Amino acid sequence: MKEKGYVIGIDFGTDSVRALLVDASDGSEISTHIYHYRLWKSGLYCDPVNNRFRQHPLDYIEGLEEVVTGCLKKAPKEAARNVAGISVDTTGSTPCAVDRRGMPLALRSEFNDNPNAMFVLWKDHSAVKEADEINHLAKTWGGTDYTKYSGGVYSSEWFWAKLLHVIRTDSSVREAACSWIEHCDWIPALLTGCSDAASVKRSRCAAGHKAMWHESFHGLPHRDFLVKLDPLLDEIRGRLYRDTYTSCEKAGSLSPVWAKRLGIGGREVAVGVGAFDAHMGAVGGGIRPYVLSKVMGTSTCDMLIAPLDDIGDKLIRGICGQVDGSIVPGMMGMEAGQSAFGDIYAWFQQLLAWPLLHVIGKADTDERKRENITGKAEDRIIPELSRQAAALPVDESIIAIDWMNGRRTPYANQLVKGAIAGLNLGSDAPRIFRALVESTAFGAKKIVDRFHEEGIEIKEVIALGGVAKKSPFIMQVVADVLGKKIKVAASEQACALGAAMFAAVAAGIHKDIETAQAAMESGFEKEYVPDPDRNRQYERLYEKYSAFCAFIETQTGRLDE
Repeated sequence: MKEKGYVIGIDFGTDSVRALLVDASDGSEISTHIYHYRLWKSGLYCDPVNNRFRQHPLDYIEGLEEVVTGCLKKAPKEAARNVAGISVDTTGSTPCAVDRRGMPLALRSEFNDNPNAMFVLWKDHSAVKEADEINHLAKTWGGTDYTKYSGGVYSSEWFWAKLLHVIRTDSSVREAACSWIEHCDWIPALLTGCSDAASVKRSRCAAGHKAMWHESFHGLPHRDFLVKLDPLLDEIRGRLYRDTYTSCEKAGSLSPVWAKRLGIGGREVAVGVGAFDAHMGAVGGGIRPYVLSKVMGTSTCDMLIAPLDDIGDKLIRGICGQVDGSIVPGMMGMEAGQSAFGDIYAWFQQLLAWPLLHVIGKADTDERKRENITGKAEDRIIPELSRQAAALPVDESIIAIDWMNGRRTPYANQLVKGAIAGLNLGSDAPRIFRALVESTAFGAKKIVDRFHEEGIEIKEVIALGGVAKKSPFIMQVVADVLGKKIKVAASEQACALGAAMFAAVAAGIHKDIETAQAAMESGFEKEYVPDPDRNRQYERLYEKYSAFCAFIETQTGRLDE
């Protein structure tokens, strides 16, 4: 280790951003601060009915400044002048159209309120038609199948589908856009003062998993393929990028402007190349070869790494990509996940709370009193449902499917829908909630089965994220269904901690990410052990779940002809 210093990991999530100040020598978490996106909270640019979810870059800028300054205010005075590195993780694929300076179009006055000029959030599924076209062409055009390192299926959640959908539907954005950039690439560019879209260092993680980038392709898909997909892609292809970088590398140094805005001074501050939240979270949570890391929040992202020689030329079908160095440099990074996890529980809570908010609450003319009463009652719904559901036996009569936001793995399909079967007049809220929880656990098992079917070993399971930290009932059900122990990372901010580890490497404090992990990781706080009897019961119910999935996919899994 060259020198001691503080590092900051910044984790941009779906609803909020948080910063974590860490002592890079031993991983001590000094302070943290969180900011909930102001514009996102208002829902101005989203249309859930049509699967459109957009985020304004102002939320990211305001949040970035608020969390770092807030973090430093809570820390010892010397921390601000001894910050050696900053790295960020973000959701993804969350791309945006930018001008020649690399500035998101929504920051220009003429595009300020245009959702198409904003970041297209990971869970935006408005591009299902474009994804379907990409998949069809990749298999039929007679050239390279550019989806082969993406599990063989391209998703509407990913870069090219979203880009194509926007430029097809909004000519003003298409004409103004010089390039497109992922959220995890834009924040480092912003912090380093990069004012040229062509000079932005692009994340290997984002490009490999979401944009069909691969070294054997000499970068992104060839122009011939993209022009055959749509001639509109011809010009934009040449203004994107060829090279990518792992997150151990520097994007640059913190600019004087941003050093002043963040209240950091006294030394040069390295800014690392960004990556996606789940990938950095896996590192922060203690991932090792063949240890499945489950980031369990609104959705799940399941990470696995293996030595490159072990994988060789093997293609892992049905997952969300295999990319050299996307998680840990020198290792094959493999990604899978579920498009909805905690979001399903939130949906059920909102469903049950509808009368409370729209009938009972509106009857009270005192707005502050109404919000206080309804808010407190709504917050108690999931904890009470969990308590009641945990007391119920495994019931094979009610079965649910966890595709409320489509399916990410195995074999991405954002057209499929969720479902519940086996209801009768005795099916109360706790029983339905338990079925929903079991459905998300079965979705998790589908991912484990997919890796096993492809010959990839899973030695252990570790978990991090909001659900893993806060929901013992849900975690026990997942352990029972998987039939595997699940260890929960001790850090409350594993994604931000992972970003801090990469910042320490980018700043030269640690020589590589394995060394940073050994010095900085938090360990584990809890272990969930599967119950053998419940596991046997769930094996039978899982067979019913699989059969139900097959039926529902035939009804909802295709675009209308």
